[in-house]
Amino acid sequence: MQSGSSRGTRSRSTWRNWAGNVSARPALSVSPSSAEEVAEAVRLAAGKGLPVKAVGTGHSFTPVAATDGLLIRPERLTGIREIDRAAGTVTVAAGTPLKVLNRELASAGLSLTNMGDIMEQTVSGAVSTGTHGTGRASGSVSAQVVGLELVTAEGKVLHCSAAENADVFAAARLGLGALGVLTSLTFAVEPAFLLTAREQPMGFDEVTSRFDELAAENEHFEFYWFPHTANCHTKRNNRSAGPAKPLGAAGRWVEEELLSNGVWEVACRVGRAAPATVPSIAKIASRAWSDRTYTDVAYKVFTSPRRVRFVEMEYAVPRAAAVGALRELRALVDSSGLRISFPVEVRVAPADDIPLSTASGRDSAYIAVHLYRGTPHEAYFGAVERIMTAHEGRPHWGKMHTRDASYLEGVYPRFAEFRSLRDRLDPERRFTNAYLRQVLGD
Repeated sequence: MQSGSSRGTRSRSTWRNWAGNVSARPALSVSPSSAEEVAEAVRLAAGKGLPVKAVGTGHSFTPVAATDGLLIRPERLTGIREIDRAAGTVTVAAGTPLKVLNRELASAGLSLTNMGDIMEQTVSGAVSTGTHGTGRASGSVSAQVVGLELVTAEGKVLHCSAAENADVFAAARLGLGALGVLTSLTFAVEPAFLLTAREQPMGFDEVTSRFDELAAENEHFEFYWFPHTANCHTKRNNRSAGPAKPLGAAGRWVEEELLSNGVWEVACRVGRAAPATVPSIAKIASRAWSDRTYTDVAYKVFTSPRRVRFVEMEYAVPRAAAVGALRELRALVDSSGLRISFPVEVRVAPADDIPLSTASGRDSAYIAVHLYRGTPHEAYFGAVERIMTAHEGRPHWGKMHTRDASYLEGVYPRFAEFRSLRDRLDPERRFTNAYLRQVLGD
């Protein structure tokens, strides 16, 4: 595989993630278009003694995909491979962005059951780091995977499902890129459906006192709390028989582009430059969100554009610990002198059976904190992390945290199982980097 070939090998160049807080200068970079080309690239790296990492669109805030070795880029490993209506599955190349998958499925009258609120990620990036939305009974993107194709450290292509290489399948649904390079994924899908979204302001005390009720009564419940206020914005998504009543183009533009992105960008810049203004901005922002109801195809309700760049930390805590952790977080903000410009996001997920899933073995609540890009985050994120770890919190693998393997093995009952599989599949650590050494050890 030579520089300038049709497979896209090229010399050293800098790669950066979406938030701009992670960069890497790989020695080589390739853009393969098939599993066989990925396998060839892995064998090339082995011959040169280089580590290998595959990258998506860079929406992780951690250096999970960073490498100074061989970087596998996703742009040519894309597209729908097969839709099997009888089985209720779709097989898609690993570099396909979720937004492309969602549109293609909708055109075919199909849908994923649940998804996160951002759809810029590649399917492999979303699966590998545990991307999730919110759901009473439906889990993460990884939990919807029913088959996968993986290139191993030996440069071999492995097909995995519950019936074939089942132990690898169980773990590689959320593998951090530590077990090999995903080249395709097969998802369970269902006939396209409508969701009715009800978005409503609600006070912090009300939403926390009713949290269990709201999470149980709605298929998909989430809310945002605005620090320095007692104000929250709730969103309840439930399936609808129709008819569709989508937001008008003008209304969607005002909410999603003008307010949520344009005005919010300006407000964040002001808050970063003059932190004393943040509480006043928060009070205004928390009242700008309207009470609205609309019905649309699922992916248009689940997802929204995010153009304001930020850094983020998110922890999954046991569902029963969520309200206590949130109240501690509010007390922290109120007493610390911190100035927090971004709302805190809260979502839920059911327990699943994926070894490194943040919902592995327990019903979970997700508490995510953000700050505008360029704002010092260490004091805030550090204080929040202390609260979350006191509740046996599990950090999102693609979002900022400071936990290491010694902590993580205590909150993941199947942590040793994953490491044992890694030892078998990648004993020479072809797919390692500094982040994986931190979170997995050795």
